[in-house]
Amino acid sequence: MFISASLDICNIIAEYAVPKKLLDWIHQSKLYWSTLCENPEAIDLILAKTHKEVNQYKLFKYSSKPKPKLDGINWKNLSRNTAAIHLLKSNRRNIDWSILCRNPAAIDLIEINPRKIDWCGLSMNPAAIYLLEANPDQIKWDYLSVNPAAIHLLEKNPDKIYWFWFARNPAAMHLIEANLDKINWDYLSFNPAAVHLLEANPNKIYWPWLSTNPAAIHLLEANPGRINWEHLSENPAIFEINQKEIAKLARTLANKY
Repeated sequence: MFISASLDICNIIAEYAVPKKLLDWIHQSKLYWSTLCENPEAIDLILAKTHKEVNQYKLFKYSSKPKPKLDGINWKNLSRNTAAIHLLKSNRRNIDWSILCRNPAAIDLIEINPRKIDWCGLSMNPAAIYLLEANPDQIKWDYLSVNPAAIHLLEKNPDKIYWFWFARNPAAMHLIEANLDKINWDYLSFNPAAVHLLEANPNKIYWPWLSTNPAAIHLLEANPGRINWEHLSENPAIFEINQKEIAKLARTLANKY
């Protein structure tokens, strides 16, 4: 019983310690570094590229020594990355505030820097609904139309819905399906909740934007010639849990402790 429990605990630890890996059919050489900086699942790959070792930043994070320079990062795109908040907080001069305002993981940074708020970006941010409701005159309704946390506001103000972008909103499928004549199918290709509609209307798929869609990874794998690799680089579904490495590390930890 003790050995089994110990291995279970080690497996949980290993799941956090082992970086995810690219899907087997995706070659890293085809990915675009600039848009990869937007990908929350690529944070270990980003650190691996900017440092000699993946964990180097984490070691410096709690050290009094100067932090290493993060050369080569696309800070504009990284400002959108929900997994990069520790990098952004340590490199605030490099933040693109307009893009950061879209980042739901950056809401604490946004709150303490009200003069830097970009209300277009903030209107897209699902974590910022309470700020938008407190400042209704600042809401940018065309940008709010893509915000999955703003459906209650959009339903109350249907005349303010910007249908062109509304097709991107994964929480709006009940309204989208009832108004297919109003939606833009190119933007619908972004929508992870709309894959069933896209599969039923393959001639209306816009493949460059479908390449960003995490729910469409099976369609992309089946149609590699139509993939836009620049957009695919920001798709979190290109990474998967590395089960072999997790099991290997878990066994090592169990044997050691």
